Amino acid sequence: MRLDKFLAHTGFGSRKEVKQLLGNGWVSVNDKVVKKVISIDEQNDIVKVGEEVVQYEAFSYLLMNKPEGIISATEDNYHETVIDWIGPELSHLNLFPVGRLDIDTTGLLLLTNNGQLSHQLLSPKRHVAKRYYAEIDGIVTEEMVVKFEKGLHLGDFTTLPAKLEILHVNPDTYQSRIEVEIQEGKFHQVKRMFEKVGCTVVRLHRLSMGPLVLPEDLAVGEFRPLNDEERKSLEPYGLK
Repeated sequence: MRLDKFLAHTGFGSRKEVKQLLGNGWVSVNDKVVKKVISIDEQNDIVKVGEEVVQYEAFSYLLMNKPEGIISATEDNYHETVIDWIGPELSHLNLFPVGRLDIDTTGLLLLTNNGQLSHQLLSPKRHVAKRYYAEIDGIVTEEMVVKFEKGLHLGDFTTLPAKLEILHVNPDTYQSRIEVEIQEGKFHQVKRMFEKVGCTVVRLHRLSMGPLVLPEDLAVGEFRPLNDEERKSLEPYGLK
């Protein structure tokens, strides 16, 4: 592998920024300072930036608090995508979103280039739970909680049992705030479930997916690599 690609892949900036590191004598391979791009054995050569040994990983993982107005796709002719949002500096990683959030839905979204992990998290057989906060036009009732628990027939499929929690109901504004946990993730599923019981979702925000929970300190629009605890929680799903 080319040394500049290796360093860019491991988070030391764009190819241009990496070449600046090389030119300034910050990079060594097997304890020899290297000032130009060479080919390396990423599995066996010891690469350092300053005194830091750079560990190569085949896969990358970013946790995003998706903002409203961008779509969960790698490319689109009409809308900005989550890949556009993270910027060209990470384009070499070939990341893609694990599942989809609607263009107007915010919250937790995992970006990776690990296809096995994505498959495991999205497989219907795994029943990976996804929890959302929603603001609703309509009064959500305990009867609706029971209907969600039993599963709703939406025409093309019947939902698995879902956990609906009523946070607040305002009769004056005819609005409700809820949290709901589903096990699938079909197109517009949460919105369709509330339409089925006569309500309308006006805001939807994903709080968790499987073992991943949206950090309170990750603002809407921000993203970061998974921390050690998050990575460990995904090992049963194929994180490497």
